[in-house]
Amino acid sequence: MKKSQLIMVWFLPLIVIGGLFYPFLGYLVVAMMAFLLVLSFFEGRYWCRNFCPRGAFLDIVLSKASRNRPFPRLLSSQWFRLLALTLFMGFLVYRIINSGGSAVVIGAIFVGMCLISTIIAIIMGILTRHRAWCAICPMGFLQEKVHKINPSRR
Repeated sequence: MKKSQLIMVWFLPLIVIGGLFYPFLGYLVVAMMAFLLVLSFFEGRYWCRNFCPRGAFLDIVLSKASRNRPFPRLLSSQWFRLLALTLFMGFLVYRIINSGGSAVVIGAIFVGMCLISTIIAIIMGILTRHRAWCAICPMGFLQEKVHKINPSRR
């Protein structure tokens, strides 16, 4: 367990619980997404290993409840991960378009997406291995793709 994880683990309940009462906390998700995409250009999935609040929660808390069973390979295939990214981002964009431009509603959308993906991560983590979500995480997949376009890697 890293020191950074001990700090970041608190952001998950702050967003998914606190965000239910104060939707503007959803903008922390936006800030984290923007930061991780910039960081991923240079460092790949460095965010995931060191700063992801959900990853910290999965390592610190869920690892104790996980069955530690193999994760189905189909779910970590490139096409499935692209499908997950497309569905999550499509749903996110659809909801933002239908938000009426309300800052409160948009914040709540990000809180809701964080909550839904955390519930999925918990279910997957209990049934298989604790970091099963990370294999299909849309943001992790996007980080890998952004890192590959860095010209200094060629």
